[in-house]
Amino acid sequence: MKHTLLTFLILFSIVPLMAQKNSFIKEYLERLENSKKYTLLVAEKMPESKYNFKASEGSLSFAQNLLHIGFAMDWHSQSLLGGRKARTWQTDTVFKVDKKTKKEMIVLIDKTFDEAIKLISEFEIKQLDDRLDYFGLSRTKRQILLLLADHITHHRGQMLVYLRLNKLVPPRYVLFQ
Repeated sequence: MKHTLLTFLILFSIVPLMAQKNSFIKEYLERLENSKKYTLLVAEKMPESKYNFKASEGSLSFAQNLLHIGFAMDWHSQSLLGGRKARTWQTDTVFKVDKKTKKEMIVLIDKTFDEAIKLISEFEIKQLDDRLDYFGLSRTKRQILLLLADHITHHRGQMLVYLRLNKLVPPRYVLFQ
Protein backbone atom coordinates (compact mmCIF):
# COMPACT_ATOMS: atom_id res chain seq x y z
CA MET A 1 0.00 0.00 0.00
CA LYS A 2 2.83 2.39 0.90
CA HIS A 3 4.56 1.65 -2.40
CA THR A 4 1.35 2.29 -4.37
CA LEU A 5 0.75 5.56 -2.54
CA LEU A 6 4.33 6.71 -3.16
CA THR A 7 4.06 5.82 -6.86
CA PHE A 8 0.78 7.71 -7.08
CA LEU A 9 2.27 10.81 -5.45
CA ILE A 10 5.28 10.80 -7.77
CA LEU A 11 3.09 10.41 -10.86
CA PHE A 12 0.68 13.04 -9.56
CA SER A 13 3.54 15.56 -9.32
CA ILE A 14 5.19 14.67 -12.67
CA VAL A 15 2.15 14.37 -14.94
CA PRO A 16 1.20 18.08 -14.76
CA LEU A 17 4.76 19.04 -15.79
CA MET A 18 4.66 16.60 -18.70
CA ALA A 19 1.25 17.89 -19.71
CA GLN A 20 2.59 21.45 -19.71
CA LYS A 21 5.56 20.40 -21.83
CA ASN A 22 3.19 18.61 -24.14
CA SER A 23 0.85 21.56 -24.37
CA PHE A 24 2.43 25.02 -24.14
CA ILE A 25 5.79 24.25 -25.75
CA LYS A 26 4.26 21.87 -28.30
CA GLU A 27 1.57 24.40 -29.25
CA TYR A 28 4.08 27.25 -29.31
CA LEU A 29 6.38 25.29 -31.63
CA GLU A 30 3.48 24.54 -33.98
CA ARG A 31 2.69 28.25 -34.00
CA LEU A 32 6.32 29.18 -34.66
CA GLU A 33 6.64 26.63 -37.49
CA ASN A 34 3.54 28.09 -39.15
CA SER A 35 4.79 31.62 -38.54
CA LYS A 36 8.02 30.64 -40.29
CA LYS A 37 6.12 29.24 -43.29
CA TYR A 38 4.00 32.36 -43.63
CA THR A 39 6.89 34.79 -43.12
CA LEU A 40 8.90 33.02 -45.84
CA LEU A 41 5.90 33.12 -48.21
CA VAL A 42 5.55 36.86 -47.59
CA ALA A 43 9.29 37.41 -48.13
CA GLU A 44 9.18 35.43 -51.40
CA LYS A 45 6.16 37.36 -52.70
CA MET A 46 7.85 40.77 -52.76
CA PRO A 47 10.06 41.24 -55.83
CA GLU A 48 13.69 41.93 -54.96
CA SER A 49 13.42 45.29 -56.74
CA LYS A 50 10.86 46.35 -54.08
CA TYR A 51 12.75 45.15 -50.99
CA ASN A 52 13.80 48.75 -50.21
CA PHE A 53 10.19 50.01 -50.40
CA LYS A 54 9.04 52.08 -47.40
CA ALA A 55 5.49 53.19 -46.66
CA SER A 56 6.81 56.50 -45.35
CA GLU A 57 10.11 58.26 -44.78
CA GLY A 58 10.41 57.27 -41.12
CA SER A 59 9.40 53.64 -41.49
CA LEU A 60 11.47 50.51 -42.00
CA SER A 61 11.77 49.15 -45.52
CA PHE A 62 10.33 45.76 -46.44
CA ALA A 63 13.83 44.26 -46.12
CA GLN A 64 14.49 46.01 -42.81
CA ASN A 65 11.21 44.67 -41.39
CA LEU A 66 12.18 41.17 -42.49
CA LEU A 67 15.64 41.31 -40.93
CA HIS A 68 14.30 43.04 -37.82
CA ILE A 69 12.09 39.98 -37.32
CA GLY A 70 15.25 37.88 -37.50
CA PHE A 71 17.19 40.10 -35.11
CA ALA A 72 14.39 40.12 -32.53
CA MET A 73 13.86 36.37 -32.86
CA ASP A 74 17.57 35.78 -32.34
CA TRP A 75 17.68 38.17 -29.37
CA HIS A 76 14.55 36.83 -27.64
CA SER A 77 15.40 33.16 -28.14
CA GLN A 78 19.19 32.88 -28.11
CA SER A 79 19.99 35.71 -25.66
CA LEU A 80 17.01 36.07 -23.33
CA LEU A 81 16.02 32.40 -23.25
CA GLY A 82 19.28 30.71 -24.23
CA GLY A 83 21.73 32.82 -22.29
CA ARG A 84 24.02 33.78 -25.18
CA LYS A 85 25.56 37.27 -25.03
CA ALA A 86 23.12 39.65 -26.73
CA ARG A 87 23.82 41.38 -29.99
CA THR A 88 22.89 45.05 -30.11
CA TRP A 89 20.80 46.51 -32.91
CA GLN A 90 23.22 49.41 -33.30
CA THR A 91 26.34 47.29 -33.81
CA ASP A 92 24.92 44.09 -35.29
CA THR A 93 25.96 43.25 -38.85
CA VAL A 94 24.26 39.85 -39.20
CA PHE A 95 20.74 41.31 -39.45
CA LYS A 96 21.52 44.56 -41.27
CA VAL A 97 20.34 44.76 -44.87
CA ASP A 98 23.55 46.27 -46.26
CA LYS A 99 24.14 44.58 -49.63
CA LYS A 100 22.31 41.34 -48.88
CA THR A 101 20.26 39.89 -51.71
CA LYS A 102 16.66 38.80 -51.28
CA LYS A 103 17.83 35.18 -51.33
CA GLU A 104 20.46 35.81 -48.64
CA MET A 105 17.88 37.50 -46.41
CA ILE A 106 15.41 34.64 -46.83
CA VAL A 107 18.11 32.05 -46.06
CA LEU A 108 19.07 34.03 -42.93
CA ILE A 109 15.46 34.25 -41.70
CA ASP A 110 14.87 30.56 -42.40
CA LYS A 111 18.02 29.66 -40.44
CA THR A 112 17.08 31.99 -37.56
CA PHE A 113 13.62 30.43 -37.28
CA ASP A 114 15.22 26.96 -37.27
CA GLU A 115 17.66 27.96 -34.51
CA ALA A 116 14.86 29.43 -32.39
CA ILE A 117 12.70 26.34 -32.93
CA LYS A 118 15.56 24.06 -31.91
CA LEU A 119 16.30 26.05 -28.75
CA ILE A 120 12.62 26.20 -27.74
CA SER A 121 12.08 22.49 -28.46
CA GLU A 122 14.84 21.71 -25.93
CA PHE A 123 13.54 24.25 -23.40
CA GLU A 124 12.93 22.99 -19.86
CA ILE A 125 9.30 23.58 -18.91
CA LYS A 126 10.23 24.55 -15.35
CA GLN A 127 12.16 27.54 -16.75
CA LEU A 128 8.99 29.12 -18.16
CA ASP A 129 8.30 30.73 -14.79
CA ASP A 130 11.84 32.15 -14.45
CA ARG A 131 11.75 35.95 -14.52
CA LEU A 132 13.92 38.31 -16.58
CA ASP A 133 14.36 42.05 -16.82
CA TYR A 134 12.64 43.07 -20.04
CA PHE A 135 13.24 46.78 -20.63
CA GLY A 136 12.75 47.48 -16.91
CA LEU A 137 9.79 45.13 -16.52
CA SER A 138 9.86 41.76 -14.78
CA ARG A 139 8.64 39.14 -17.28
CA THR A 140 8.53 35.34 -17.22
CA LYS A 141 10.21 33.37 -19.97
CA ARG A 142 6.71 32.28 -21.01
CA GLN A 143 5.86 35.96 -21.52
CA ILE A 144 9.07 36.39 -23.54
CA LEU A 145 7.89 33.64 -25.91
CA LEU A 146 4.51 35.34 -26.28
CA LEU A 147 6.19 38.72 -26.85
CA LEU A 148 8.33 37.14 -29.57
CA ALA A 149 5.26 35.79 -31.37
CA ASP A 150 3.57 39.21 -31.18
CA HIS A 151 6.69 40.94 -32.47
CA ILE A 152 6.95 38.65 -35.50
CA THR A 153 3.27 39.25 -36.29
CA HIS A 154 3.64 43.02 -35.87
CA HIS A 155 6.49 43.38 -38.38
CA ARG A 156 5.13 40.79 -40.80
CA GLY A 157 1.85 42.75 -40.75
CA GLN A 158 3.77 45.80 -41.95
CA MET A 159 5.28 43.70 -44.72
CA LEU A 160 1.78 42.60 -45.78
CA VAL A 161 0.72 46.24 -46.07
CA TYR A 162 3.83 46.90 -48.20
CA LEU A 163 2.77 44.10 -50.55
CA ARG A 164 -0.68 45.69 -50.91
CA LEU A 165 0.82 49.16 -51.45
CA ASN A 166 2.76 47.63 -54.33
CA LYS A 167 -0.44 46.11 -55.77
CA LEU A 168 0.61 42.57 -54.82
CA VAL A 169 -1.79 40.08 -53.29
CA PRO A 170 -0.32 38.62 -50.09
CA PRO A 171 -0.02 34.86 -49.84
CA ARG A 172 -2.92 33.02 -48.28
CA TYR A 173 -2.71 33.15 -44.50
CA VAL A 174 -1.14 30.11 -42.80
CA LEU A 175 -3.37 29.15 -39.89
CA PHE A 176 -2.48 28.42 -36.27
CA GLN A 177 0.05 31.10 -35.53
